[in-house]
Amino acid sequence: MTTTTMRAALLREFGAPLQVTEVAVAAPAAGEVLVRIAASGVCGSDLKAIDGKSPVVTHLPCVLGHESAGVVEAVGPGVASVKPGDHVVIAMNGPCGRCRNCVRGRVHLCSGKARMTAIMGLMADGSTRLSAGGEVVRPYIGIGSFAEKTVVNEAMCVKVGPDAPLDLLALTACGVVTGVGAVLNTARVEPGASVLVVGCGGVGLNVIQGAVLAGATTIIAADVNEAKLELAERFGATHTVLADDLPKQVGAIVRGGADYAFDVTGVPEVLTKAFAATQPGGTTVMVGSPAAGQDLQIPPGQLFGSRRLMGTQGGDANPARDLPLLADLYRRGRLDLAGLVSERVPLDQINEAVAHVRSGAVARSVVIFG
Repeated sequence: MTTTTMRAALLREFGAPLQVTEVAVAAPAAGEVLVRIAASGVCGSDLKAIDGKSPVVTHLPCVLGHESAGVVEAVGPGVASVKPGDHVVIAMNGPCGRCRNCVRGRVHLCSGKARMTAIMGLMADGSTRLSAGGEVVRPYIGIGSFAEKTVVNEAMCVKVGPDAPLDLLALTACGVVTGVGAVLNTARVEPGASVLVVGCGGVGLNVIQGAVLAGATTIIAADVNEAKLELAERFGATHTVLADDLPKQVGAIVRGGADYAFDVTGVPEVLTKAFAATQPGGTTVMVGSPAAGQDLQIPPGQLFGSRRLMGTQGGDANPARDLPLLADLYRRGRLDLAGLVSERVPLDQINEAVAHVRSGAVARSVVIFG
């Protein structure tokens, strides 16, 4: 199989800086697409992988990165949905369309072989298209976009028009679709509702944008960082509070508590407070992912008020439907993508970008290629 070389940021050791080095990439096989990456956002999930806390990163070396967009460079046999030159957003999952969940319309829960192996950094045949110095290299969740190129399953490529900048559309692949999708797909917030958003980083800001799109009239943003609360107001929050006694603070704004609460922190204790800040009949969505092994404590008495606690996976999105919709909302000025980008950096500055995201100093750092 023909191979070429490219530059990529490798994770060789948990807890260590990423190493920018040359990696060999093989040509796409049947049903696969080679994409030249234009931009890749740095996400909290990448940080978990670096720290050794990601359950899907079990083998090193690994190319991290997953929130990305680019241009199709080559396609393997049988690929019909995209062709060289097409602009694509790379979805976090590529539903098979045939498993039990897919045929029931729950494509975000696809259990098809190609998707399940991609989550572990492998192609459908159990191999990878990446290597470095003779070592097998796995791409993070089948993407590995901290690299100049990637080979992905065809179903993960969502074609978008060439009129929108790829460095902005890249953000729709993860942070935007997760936040907006949690509101529109998971909770299905209705017009006039009151919404609490706890944690106003990159994903939290998109939960706020989703609440605006849904027609929520009271949107309360909570965080421990005042600078993030100022940013939350720019994205549509009607009220801001420094996260402390959430039930009391929210109750002072909306009598009885919020209709909907979204915890984007991934901290179980914070999720418990967000749940308590909803009114009877309210819904709380866990958007942030707690570390493995952590327990959640919810007083049983709070459930008697018909309160609901839900999880979400990538905004419960259907990539083929939702990613083009988000691109269209951006074009029509109803979705702010540019405001999410705090900095653009070249691949050589990937570790500085990771440090900025870890410190909470940025909404999104975006790695730019070419």
